[in-house]
Amino acid sequence: MFIAMHSAITDIPGIKVGHYTDKEGITGCTVILCEQGAVAGVDVSGSAPGTRETDLLRPGNLVEKVQAVLLGGGSAFGLDAACGVMKYLEQRGFGHETSAGRVPIVPAAIIFDLNIGNSKIRPGSEQGYQACLEASDAEVAEGCVGAGTGATVGKVFGIDRATKSGLGTASQMVADDVVVATLVVVNAFGDVIDGKTGKVIAGPRQPDKNGFLSTSEILKSGKPGRAVTFNTVIGVVATNVKLSKVGANKLARVAQVGIARSINPCHTVYDGDVLFALSLGEKTGDFDLISSVAAELVATAITRAVLKAETTAGVPATSSLYLDCPRR
Repeated sequence: MFIAMHSAITDIPGIKVGHYTDKEGITGCTVILCEQGAVAGVDVSGSAPGTRETDLLRPGNLVEKVQAVLLGGGSAFGLDAACGVMKYLEQRGFGHETSAGRVPIVPAAIIFDLNIGNSKIRPGSEQGYQACLEASDAEVAEGCVGAGTGATVGKVFGIDRATKSGLGTASQMVADDVVVATLVVVNAFGDVIDGKTGKVIAGPRQPDKNGFLSTSEILKSGKPGRAVTFNTVIGVVATNVKLSKVGANKLARVAQVGIARSINPCHTVYDGDVLFALSLGEKTGDFDLISSVAAELVATAITRAVLKAETTAGVPATSSLYLDCPRR
């Protein structure tokens, strides 16, 4: 019987989460461990993704299960952190069985955070390994930790007018111990929107630093000075319902709706939005219910990512700008 509820992705039995956080370089990585294996899928909706092993997750390709997902900062350099996760798993005997031994399968996605902190410091193999050592099935730290350490949003005018973001997680039990959960890193070009009021709660800051502008309205106005930067929302949705590889890919695709609900604009040519989906367990459940809840939870985790963030490297967080911001 399901018991623990942390309001986090670790509410899925078999999942552990670990962070590596570099407060000086302002970057980091987060590992979602599923050592015994999880059927996995992926949806890439942004036009500037930084990924690894996503082709392997497509229906029709051989391997069905992964042993971890790595989310990291450091742009394409940060993909090296997945090698440390592989090392950790290999040492413990986890991976896809081959004639030459077990090969850990670790898909990964990264955010571009080189425009904050020290651009020469990026998570690598050692940092990915360290994140695994820190992994547990307990509560998950949110905000400016792990892969969310250097995350920002609202960058139509560049980092100088952006707002600090981070990492958020959420979960929900829907019926008969069926659990859906997500963990998301929010580094979007666009604005984060309060789903209840429709107001911008994190975006490009007003010149007087009192509140936010709307990226959508700025784009419509044709005002010059738009900064072309790289951004992305990356994350994982998971459930203890048994899904096929086709089902896991479909779940990842539907869950992207949560990004559209909470970020405007989203999936731009400057964003590399990627969501992985993991299926662990043998529960049965209605797919439409599960995917609908997954989309809601992605939106919730995105909101939590900005509300849990703290002012970092001179980039203020919502909590210091928006007096009427929703409760955390």
